Amino acid sequence: MRRPEQNRHRLADGWQGSTVRVILENPRYTGYAFFGRWTKHETLLDPEDVSAGHVVRFRRSEPERIVRSRRPAHPEIISVEDFTQAQLLRRSRGAGGMRGRAQLERSRQTGTRPYVLRGRVRCGICTRRMQAAVIRKQEVYYRCMARTLAPGSAALADHPRTVNLREFDVLESLNGWIGQLFNQDNVDRTVTALVGSQRDSLTSAPRETAQKRLADAEAKMRRFQAAIEAGVDPVALVDAINEAQAKRAAAQAEVEGAPPPPSAVSEAEVYAMIDSLGDVGAALKYADPDHLGGLYEKLNVELMYEPTGRTVIASVSPRVVSACVRGGNRTPVRGIRAQDACSWDGP
Repeated sequence: MRRPEQNRHRLADGWQGSTVRVILENPRYTGYAFFGRWTKHETLLDPEDVSAGHVVRFRRSEPERIVRSRRPAHPEIISVEDFTQAQLLRRSRGAGGMRGRAQLERSRQTGTRPYVLRGRVRCGICTRRMQAAVIRKQEVYYRCMARTLAPGSAALADHPRTVNLREFDVLESLNGWIGQLFNQDNVDRTVTALVGSQRDSLTSAPRETAQKRLADAEAKMRRFQAAIEAGVDPVALVDAINEAQAKRAAAQAEVEGAPPPPSAVSEAEVYAMIDSLGDVGAALKYADPDHLGGLYEKLNVELMYEPTGRTVIASVSPRVVSACVRGGNRTPVRGIRAQDACSWDGP
């Protein structure tokens, strides 16, 4: 059933391919009610220690244990004939081995090739993450295909059939830009940005949320007291006052138990951390792909590819700058955030 008010996080521009797949896998969408498709199994966490408790697992039942209603229980989305044909097609494709199953499920076998920018490149037209693939003479590309967009999406009007970005064209410029952030000419600007960005990271989000709830509960209690002083019968406000007192006590306990905000980091500590990194630009140029991906993760590198102008906009916002590129001693800098951006013009 379509409930936009309940699923506000979903786009209302059509069904995704995964939605159709779920319908073709669940026999309930044929209009009949099914019972016993899953069975609950309780397994001891430690067979030698019963007091340790157990864990509950759900497993698919055998076909003979599944019961179907004799009459339709709700309106159908797919007919029984179409559902049966889809199941037969899935089984025939799945019987073709791993390649046939990968084509059916749109999944790939696990490989050893590293994708340095996996999950970090977005399409500038639809803002979706681009998928990594090996095409064109075994080179790594990041692709965004229009056919995977939801039908009726507004992005389809301007989206090319396929948007391709070669990894090799981006890495050299990206590493050079990151290296410039830490060279002698720009290190003062980088340190200033890192230290100045601590205002957002030094706050404790759980503590702030609990303090807000505590303030709201205390304000509500003051309103109830004012209402009683104005002549409202206190008996009529007993339940509301008890509820407000319970919320105030819970918020007060959260405030007292919330972790304290992290301490600020001085400019001297940031300079010491950058000095320990050495020549970041040279280290990035000759870094191993696996280590390079880990460094990008710590720096929180994000790329936005604009295919019309063949431009890549890069940004870094390191949450924790504690990476030592050369693998030496690590000097952690806690709670620092910084953002910057650069652009790269494709060939």
